[in-house]
Amino acid sequence: MSKKKGLLAGMLLSASAFLFACNGDDSQASGENGTTLDFWVFGATNYESLAEEYESENPDVTINIKNSELGDHHNSLFTSISAGTGAPDLTMIEVDQLDRYREAQDRFVNLYDLGADEIQDQYLDWKWNMAENGEGDFLFGLPTDIGPKAMYYHTGVFENAGLPTDPDEVSSMISTPDEFAEAASTVLDETGKPMVDSMEMAFRANMDALEVSYFNRDGELLLGDEGNGVKEAYDYAVELHQEGYVGNFEMWTPEWANALNKGEFAVEMAPAWLKGYMTENAPEGKGNWKVTTLPTDFAGNWGGSYVAIPAESEVQEEAYAFAKWLLSPENQLKSFTESGLFPSAPSVYEMDEFVNSEDEYFGGQNTAAYFAKAAEEIPAVYKGPKYVTVNNEVLTALRNVQEGGDPEEEWNAAITRIEDILKR
Repeated sequence: MSKKKGLLAGMLLSASAFLFACNGDDSQASGENGTTLDFWVFGATNYESLAEEYESENPDVTINIKNSELGDHHNSLFTSISAGTGAPDLTMIEVDQLDRYREAQDRFVNLYDLGADEIQDQYLDWKWNMAENGEGDFLFGLPTDIGPKAMYYHTGVFENAGLPTDPDEVSSMISTPDEFAEAASTVLDETGKPMVDSMEMAFRANMDALEVSYFNRDGELLLGDEGNGVKEAYDYAVELHQEGYVGNFEMWTPEWANALNKGEFAVEMAPAWLKGYMTENAPEGKGNWKVTTLPTDFAGNWGGSYVAIPAESEVQEEAYAFAKWLLSPENQLKSFTESGLFPSAPSVYEMDEFVNSEDEYFGGQNTAAYFAKAAEEIPAVYKGPKYVTVNNEVLTALRNVQEGGDPEEEWNAAITRIEDILKR
């Protein structure tokens, strides 16, 4: 080794020894320098600003937030949980992904062991219950936001069809699936436009309201069972398509955004979080859309998350204290006003800032009131660990039907593909 390299190595060793002496051997957890919490999140939240607020109130706590795309987030989490190393102290888990982790229950902290039962009454029952295991004695995560669905409708399309445009009058007129189809017929006859944007939205109208969909809690596939709700949802979407009530505007595409802008379809059956997308990506639609309740049979949830604590965390109590603070009703109100995250704590629905909220994009309407009403009627849903995979195959079948495929052949082909996937 040259003298220069030897000197450099010595300097590095000395620096390492100095840092070790200053920080000790437990730098990522608790110690003289306080507690560091690693928190994995996804999507657009205000959790970064809330974390800064928590740090200012708790100077001995540092919160490191890693924000990833939804798919990458859950793949990284699943990998680290499976390996038993590399997981954060806290993590968001999206509701459609939650059942994927149930088989790894021992890799998470039971929040009931940390006293979560003391705050259970702050949250909607269905949202809380979905985070429990089958026996109800293990809680995977605390509720964050929810995605209660309502009916966005284009007032111009409704007016041209001779239909009312007042939210409460629209709700009275379209209170059942049959009345929805009747209104769709009127819209098509009078304007030539479809009622719904896509087969997926027509399918989700019923699908998101099912308490049990693709799997039962024993993990058994239910698609082939007589009277299965998924098949009924599939048939309803097919029926609307065959009548000409369904458009071909796939969600998130430029064509779909332009259709929102121009009012190329009458209704979007979607959650509260769609408001933010419309405001940013369909500016020409401002003032032309309003919100009302869906038919009761369509009341469902789409989206929302939980905050869980992986078992390998060495600062579980500190992590829980932060999660409890972050998701308190008061902070859920902040998340609603700052980021549009719809609260899972119903007491927020009575707070002045919520009650008096106005959406400029929707002509000053208080849309939150309609989503709050929907939130109270949502059932607790069991989705199953392979929900996303199975759902994608059914959506493929529906798209094939729209392109001319036979509905029953496409349904049976989807079941075959699903069964093959589940055998792997």
